[in-house]
Amino acid sequence: MNAPDPTAAAPRVRVADQGLLIRGALLADGTGAEPDHRDVLVTGDRVAAVEPPGRIPDQGRRVVDATGQVLAPGFVDVHSHSDNAPLYGPGDLPKLLQGVTTEVVGNCGFSLAPFTDTRQVRDYAAVTFPPELPFTWRGFADLFKATDAAGYITNYVPLVGHGTVRSMVCGGTARPARAEELREMGRAVAEACDAGCFGLSSGLAYSPGSFADTAELTSLVRHMPRHGIYASHIRSEGPGLLDSLREAVRIGHETGRRVQISHLKVPGRGSPDRAEQVLGLLRRARREGLAVAQDIYPYTAASLMLSACLPRWAHDGGGAALLTRLADPRLVERMRAEVEEHTDGGGGAEGGDWDNHVASAGYRSIRVASTATGTYDGQALTDLAAALGMAPFDTLVHIVRHEENRANMIVDTVSDDDIAALLRDEHTMLGTDGAPPGWGTSPHPRVSGTFPRLLRRFVRDLRVLSLPAAVARMTSLPADTFGLADRGRVRVGAVADLVIFDPQEVQDRATYDSPLRPPEGIGKVLVGGQVVVDGGRWTGRRTGARLTPG
Repeated sequence: MNAPDPTAAAPRVRVADQGLLIRGALLADGTGAEPDHRDVLVTGDRVAAVEPPGRIPDQGRRVVDATGQVLAPGFVDVHSHSDNAPLYGPGDLPKLLQGVTTEVVGNCGFSLAPFTDTRQVRDYAAVTFPPELPFTWRGFADLFKATDAAGYITNYVPLVGHGTVRSMVCGGTARPARAEELREMGRAVAEACDAGCFGLSSGLAYSPGSFADTAELTSLVRHMPRHGIYASHIRSEGPGLLDSLREAVRIGHETGRRVQISHLKVPGRGSPDRAEQVLGLLRRARREGLAVAQDIYPYTAASLMLSACLPRWAHDGGGAALLTRLADPRLVERMRAEVEEHTDGGGGAEGGDWDNHVASAGYRSIRVASTATGTYDGQALTDLAAALGMAPFDTLVHIVRHEENRANMIVDTVSDDDIAALLRDEHTMLGTDGAPPGWGTSPHPRVSGTFPRLLRRFVRDLRVLSLPAAVARMTSLPADTFGLADRGRVRVGAVADLVIFDPQEVQDRATYDSPLRPPEGIGKVLVGGQVVVDGGRWTGRRTGARLTPG
């Protein structure tokens, strides 16, 4: 049989006179191939045709002129905390406006289920998610009934949080799980996956995840289906980084499950040798047969709970126990001594054995982000200390107490060189690590700017990645990693989750002072074949779906 002549003219496509025709776009199809001009026809929720310009008749169809624009698959946010988006206000508009059409939720060990009583909700879930959520559910099956009924702005890919499961079974206590507790947690993980979760996440820098040993995590990961994924906020993103990565790799090898390293960072600023050590460790794991990938956000500052600066023992028993300890001057002095033992008076790292990169960064690097009351939002910790007439550590304690542990911070951790080193690895994808705007007024700008920032700073300005490589990292790579069928590529039969952007104008506008400013250059976003963003504005349509594994 003779092979077809690739230079021969293709026949005109004959399709029904209906649908949406995107004409004249430069198609970056998600595969990493060099972009080419193509016309794309969308009918229903699917891509019906992808052809050279002029091959698809336009009669009877709505036509979008995308001349000078790039058409790409919708972006996939692999590390999101938007579990509550279907149930909370308009949902996750900052993600949608930057081209995100799918979000992986339930990260860092935090998920909206399972719970057994309202005390656990109050003591654990409300630290991360707005307290006005109804919490009428306990397990994932009932949670999904509620979110399905509410509808989705972006597609929803849920993980079950190890911290939530451990809180339900063991409370917030700093001890190994007992045998029966381990069996109960295993059943909870299996039930979550049966209900539709894609895998298990852990937050090993936070209570109560930090109290689990490797054996506990390995046991629970084995309760996932073979196609499940283990996503880990590893124990240390500071001096203990390599050992923490080795733990995640060991869990993957022993269970045969895929591993995702959440918001990977290289400690210290401008440390190419350290970056190579990190990437070399992960490359060796892949050569040994482990499916392991990583995600980052393209900012030099991180954001996490302010109470993460405090010693691990202070969190024993959960949030309520932490607040009780912070009311005891003797225990506060003990905390201060432990934190400042490993810093030069709170200004920066001195010792290498303190396993918390935030504490090692020093007080001068900390900026208070969103808080429950909004009282301290956006202000530098040292400025607040001066205004309050307190030492920086006392100010930190005061804020955690005043905000009932619902206080986040932003802290400088890495450099653009570190980010570039991680981006060049072909297994790196993007995550915002962001939730819908909820309590507080000053989240990290990654919530609104992550994906446009990659396209502006690391593609157009610094040329770290080519445009097709960057698009692949935001689309097909995460779709393949998390098993999202028919997504991540623009091809016939794929779900029409699409984004149209101007490659010369796309840019993030969110800053640390104005973190919710929407980006520029994202013209249209389609979810399930429907235009949900037009001219940078939400059309009011909720056409996302809860995706299912397998």
